[in-house]
Amino acid sequence: MILRTIEPQLLEALENMPAVALLGPRQVGKSTLAHKIADVYTQKPKLLLDLESEFDRTKLTNPEAYLAQFGNHLIIIDEVQRQPELFSTLRVLIDQRKRAGERAGQFLLLGSASRDLLQQSSESLAGRIRYMELSPFQIDELPEEPLEKRWLRGGYPDSFLAPNDQESWNWRGDFIETYVERDIPQVGFRVSSARMRTFWKMLAQLQGQQINLSMLGKSLEVSHTTVRSYLDILGELFMVRELPPWSGNTRKRLLKSPKVYIRDSGLLHRLAMITDLDALLGHPLVGFSWEGFVIESILSHLSNQWQVSYYRTAEQTEIDLILENATERWAIEIKRNLTPKVPAGFIRAAEDIEATHRWIVYSGFEQFPMPHHTTAIGLRAFLALLKRS
Repeated sequence: MILRTIEPQLLEALENMPAVALLGPRQVGKSTLAHKIADVYTQKPKLLLDLESEFDRTKLTNPEAYLAQFGNHLIIIDEVQRQPELFSTLRVLIDQRKRAGERAGQFLLLGSASRDLLQQSSESLAGRIRYMELSPFQIDELPEEPLEKRWLRGGYPDSFLAPNDQESWNWRGDFIETYVERDIPQVGFRVSSARMRTFWKMLAQLQGQQINLSMLGKSLEVSHTTVRSYLDILGELFMVRELPPWSGNTRKRLLKSPKVYIRDSGLLHRLAMITDLDALLGHPLVGFSWEGFVIESILSHLSNQWQVSYYRTAEQTEIDLILENATERWAIEIKRNLTPKVPAGFIRAAEDIEATHRWIVYSGFEQFPMPHHTTAIGLRAFLALLKRS
């Protein structure tokens, strides 16, 4: 079994918080990880409820009475976004169990929708819950596997572990169809499955770019506000990431729209009809695909002490990714080739933002200094560096 890097943080959260919500897209391995945690690491008895099961939903007709029977249990509730009104009941039970001396490890909630979406329709558990995100397999969880395989197939377990590229391709196609036909409506969004499928494919062709909502709306024959809602839906369900523009002070005229990425590279390639590695390497999207793959890998490893953005001026002076915390500001250029160079626009942009560190993350393995206070570094090495920061 592949060791997920989130396991220690998840265990720590359960040891310190009454409730923990493990969020992430469907089929990413949340249930598998929750069962492992319950079976291997915790000493409590456990109760498992899956809100996709009509039988389990029936048990929760009177949720307070039913769940109160299981004091001192670790109660795992899967697909909690199906019944967000449970949060008010959980608040009552958490406080009751706290008064009885049980302070941590009461509830493990699994959800396929974002924290913001859950909180829009549920009572706040502020101070009682910690939210964590489980992403698809990351490259440091697959140390013996070729980087190109993870890039091509993406990180969903069933896609990555498929016996061959064709089965991985088929699985990703089935996943996309299920998402637009069943999963999006189940969360409560009413949108044409055909239109959402078309929109998702259009986003794939715009990977890593700023998008014009009005132009997309004309293509889809809907308003720009409807396009905005489609983008929000895919973001809330962990399919799409919007990278905001840098908001610091500069005299330069900055582009202010976010850049948009399909988060999983395998889904990107399926949506763009990129079938194999040879097709990917010769495709016009190859650079944007690699950029999104690197950015998603990096952001999945960041603590909440970092802020992220990108920088681009009207003159196309650009930084692909900016990481900043209280004391540091890292400028990151992403290159696919094995012999990267330091672009002049990157140098000017790094000076504009007063970067404390300048990196070129490339597809090789060696780390070496480059001109203009810049260091070239491979992706695996950069992720290891982040863990130490």
